[in-house]
Amino acid sequence: MNFLNRIALGAAALLFVLAGNAVAQTPPAEKPDLTLGVGGKSALYYLQLTLTEKLGYFKEQGLNVTVTDFAGGAKALQSLIGGSADVVTGAYEHTIRMQAKGQPVTAVIEMGRFPGIVVGVRKEKADQVKSFKDFKGLKVGVTAPGSSTNFIVNALIAKEGLKPEDISTIGVGTGLSAVAAIKKGEIDAISNIDPVITKLEQDHDIVVMAETRTEEGNKKWFGGNNPAAVVYFKQDFIDKNPNTVQRVVNAFYKTMKWLEKASEEDIAKNVPEEYFLGDRALYVAAIKASRPMYSTTGIIPPQGMQNAFDMLKQFDPELKDAKVDLPKTFDDRFVKKAAAQM
Repeated sequence: MNFLNRIALGAAALLFVLAGNAVAQTPPAEKPDLTLGVGGKSALYYLQLTLTEKLGYFKEQGLNVTVTDFAGGAKALQSLIGGSADVVTGAYEHTIRMQAKGQPVTAVIEMGRFPGIVVGVRKEKADQVKSFKDFKGLKVGVTAPGSSTNFIVNALIAKEGLKPEDISTIGVGTGLSAVAAIKKGEIDAISNIDPVITKLEQDHDIVVMAETRTEEGNKKWFGGNNPAAVVYFKQDFIDKNPNTVQRVVNAFYKTMKWLEKASEEDIAKNVPEEYFLGDRALYVAAIKASRPMYSTTGIIPPQGMQNAFDMLKQFDPELKDAKVDLPKTFDDRFVKKAAAQM
């Protein structure tokens, strides 16, 4: 065995030991069998969930996770509140809304530091729609009513003095159904995520009005970091099952570190072919376009929490004067421990 091969084997062995240490240092899960809700699992917004499953990190942590996929994030939230799910991968905004309603729901790791949502208008409408003020009366497709794609478009039209009721919001999902809705002219505009957006851009079906996949786009529209996909639990579950929560966070954190170094091709190899919308090259391009939105620390900064709250207050009268203790919407203890164990 030559010198370079010995180094490679040594590095692999070290990573294995470190991964084992992370598992060994966490006491057994109180509830190893979990149901996880998500709204649109195939979207790149939730890429880390699919990767965590595929790479075997849930099983490595001694967890048996059953994923229930809903049409949108609002339905996934309902499953948590209703008790049919133990944990959700969903939009950070939901934790703020639930805190304001007196139902403590807490995020424990950030997966997306930007929403990765793009709002575009159908090419045939672009001449008449020059700003979000022109959205009045339009049919706007979102992944599902009450989802983060819905929140984003509501916030953007609010900047131009419009209210949510000034547009017609239509749920179109996160896959080929969303693409078809634009191509058939069933909707005038769309607020959606990749790979749907990259498909519509490549086919020249939409003109982009707002982009939140990049740092520049988020600074323009929301003042900077705008936390997106997170893993969240009911607070009472966290209190009763801290070891389970830690193991869930350990799994997602390891995926986050894998994703940070993986190539687009490596990522594509680890997702089901049905995610590609029939075009593998398209999916790889969508990964590349979306990479800036993924978190590399798992921690939501205080300004990000405030930016998200400010966005919601622009269009939601229930939150305009609400008292929300933002630090209670995100518990960073688990991700910090996961990082220390890696």
